[in-house]
Amino acid sequence: MTNRLRVGLIGAGWVTQYHLRAWAALRDKAEIVAIADPSSSARSARMIEFGIPQGYENAAAMLAANGLDAVDIAAPRAVHAELARLAARHGLAILCQKPLAPTLPEATELAAGLPLGTRLMVHENWRFRASYREAAAWLRAGAVGAPFAARLALVSSGALPGAEGRYPALERQPFIRHERRMLVAEILIHHLDTLRMLLGPLEVTACSMNRTCPELSGEDTAIVQLRGEGGLAVQVFASFAAHGHPAGAVDRLEILGPKGALTLEGGELSLAGAAPRQQSFDAAAVYQGSYDATIAHFVARLADGSPFETGPEDNLQTLALVEDCYRLAGLQEMR
Repeated sequence: MTNRLRVGLIGAGWVTQYHLRAWAALRDKAEIVAIADPSSSARSARMIEFGIPQGYENAAAMLAANGLDAVDIAAPRAVHAELARLAARHGLAILCQKPLAPTLPEATELAAGLPLGTRLMVHENWRFRASYREAAAWLRAGAVGAPFAARLALVSSGALPGAEGRYPALERQPFIRHERRMLVAEILIHHLDTLRMLLGPLEVTACSMNRTCPELSGEDTAIVQLRGEGGLAVQVFASFAAHGHPAGAVDRLEILGPKGALTLEGGELSLAGAAPRQQSFDAAAVYQGSYDATIAHFVARLADGSPFETGPEDNLQTLALVEDCYRLAGLQEMR
């Protein structure tokens, strides 16, 4: 591996703009030297905007050209496992967008079958948001004591038609229209992972789901009950079909403990109790910053050889929660 990491990006879709900005911020340590995507227009647009010298119609052709140290997989989740195996056969370090695979069994099989020594990190950026990292620091410093209850709400009108009959959530991310596992597998997976980071091991005890949007194949509403250590009770309440709410969903988290209560609503993090405090975050900076921090973590761990925070073993724990949600909702066969 050269001093400057040579990286190939697989995918040129909507999310890759955030990946590429994060890689650009690390130009002294890494560079995107090639991109692969079957859409020539999407591929060319990314190459022009970010100065990527080589473009390929598919990942196999890009990897066959050699010269890479790592790949960043930002393709649809249905092909994550296939692409990770391909990159591993080429001996490359792998950063793969969440999840490793569409289901827990597929992801488990992938992780178990990788060649010994393969460096694989799951791109789970939500837990790397600055607001959540600060919340984690407060909790670990004992600001609320041992949490006994937590609630995370994500409520949006994105799956309701606007004045022109368009659905904001589908306009922003068209691919979710056809995902049979939508809200939990595509969006709440971030929140379940972040709750694990904040609160420790969790177990799903109950889950209900609903689909109200006729344009969606999967669920747009879910209520999840979880249990943590020491009797900790956790609820996730989420809907993309809520009248009276903005189309852009904003996280609202409350964590209660014997010494205080931590609240995060959008960009406002606050602590109530004996030692109250408050900190504000810029939403746009936090969003891009989560990609910056995730990719910087990947590069740093490759450099020092230490484990990734979101390696395969960690992501399998989050995927187990996702799988339990569908099982307990009676929808485990959905793919």
